[in-house]
Amino acid sequence: MKTIKFSIIILLAAATAFAQKETPPEGGTPRDFQLPAKKVSSLENGLNSTMVQYGAIPKATVRLIIWTGNIHEQENQVWLADIMGDLLEEGTTTKDAQTIADAMANMGGNLNINVGQNQTTINGSVLAEFAPDAVRLFADIIRNPAFPESELERLKNDRKRQLSVQKTQPQPLAQEAFRKKVYGDHAYGRFFPTEEMIDAYTIDDVKAFYNDNFGAKRTTVYVVGMFDENSVSEAITESFNDWQSGPEREFPEANPVTNQEIDVLDRPDAPQSTIVIGLPVVDPSHPDYLALQVTNALLGGSFSSRITSNIREDKGYTYSPFSTVNTGKGAAIWYEQADVTTEHTGASLREIVGEINKLQEEPPSAEELEGIQNYQAGIFVLQNSSRGGIINQLSFLDLHDLPENYLTDQVKNIHALTPEMIQEMAQKYIRDEEMTLVIVGDKKVLESQIAEYEAALKKL
Repeated sequence: MKTIKFSIIILLAAATAFAQKETPPEGGTPRDFQLPAKKVSSLENGLNSTMVQYGAIPKATVRLIIWTGNIHEQENQVWLADIMGDLLEEGTTTKDAQTIADAMANMGGNLNINVGQNQTTINGSVLAEFAPDAVRLFADIIRNPAFPESELERLKNDRKRQLSVQKTQPQPLAQEAFRKKVYGDHAYGRFFPTEEMIDAYTIDDVKAFYNDNFGAKRTTVYVVGMFDENSVSEAITESFNDWQSGPEREFPEANPVTNQEIDVLDRPDAPQSTIVIGLPVVDPSHPDYLALQVTNALLGGSFSSRITSNIREDKGYTYSPFSTVNTGKGAAIWYEQADVTTEHTGASLREIVGEINKLQEEPPSAEELEGIQNYQAGIFVLQNSSRGGIINQLSFLDLHDLPENYLTDQVKNIHALTPEMIQEMAQKYIRDEEMTLVIVGDKKVLESQIAEYEAALKKL
């Protein structure tokens, strides 16, 4: 009995000690990113390649980026690039999809093909000795697509199902309306096709888009990891040297606009409203871009940000609000998005704008800014800690024509910002009087709240 009591006392003492909150050790100071040595080469047809030796694991990530995507679609071609990407996965003129999948599996990896706003990517990580084979396989996929007409109808139906689902969700609907208002007829403003548009696409349309936009001049091959450079370099030359040069790399210029329009998309009896409010800002090529990113993190772009703490933690109006600087080629937009309870829509908007005005009127404390700087610098360091992360950073530089010191000096530049600089960024770029506002929600409940919000704006 004494033994049992003694054991209980020990357990209680241990539990008490465990329950006492201890001050965690201070995190280390993030250091500037040291870009690994890279080997950059070009072929006579215009194809570029970048190779970086990185890591201690005998694997390599190979990524083929073709600088074309939705941005090169015409007004009546929305999602045509995506369907072309779907068809790229269906095999080449010499290998069907299963043969390609088996080949990647035998290399210790898998294949991912993705179409985005500005680029089409073919990506895979393989065991180090197979990096040259992966290069050859990716070259076959991009140079010799089969584009089987027999698969087109199935893939178009898949896309129509995706469209149908997304059209029932308030967040995509809000984004569609917001981007249309900001970007107009530019490809960045064309968010959804119609079903009729998808139905009309033919295999000839897919092939024409491919022929008009693909070629060596728009292509970069990235290889990062442990691999034999000579073998990979030979594979790149052998696989791409005789490929057509194709079109020059160019991106249709985007000219986003500012306004103070309010657009309400009615969802009768919806328990929540989806808010998107924002405006055009500077893109990554501008000297203020990094400071703007830190300002965004402080204002609404991190879990401890001001807007999140206000309308999520303090008020309980929403669960997952966020703000972001969304970048395109030569253009960018800042916006705050939140799903808020319907009855608190107007109050949420007033709090969002109130936090913006507060930052414009008074700089943050040095302590608050230091926390955000450490967060931003830490996230940046984490983004550079993998093969894929390094390719992401290198391709970001290539897309926006940025120098290497954008990466290597980033931690230092983040910590060089002062509270007054953050205040200045809010004053220069996050101007509530020029913001576009889109709300998806119950219009009959929102009308009076929007009127109160507009009245409050006039008093500011």
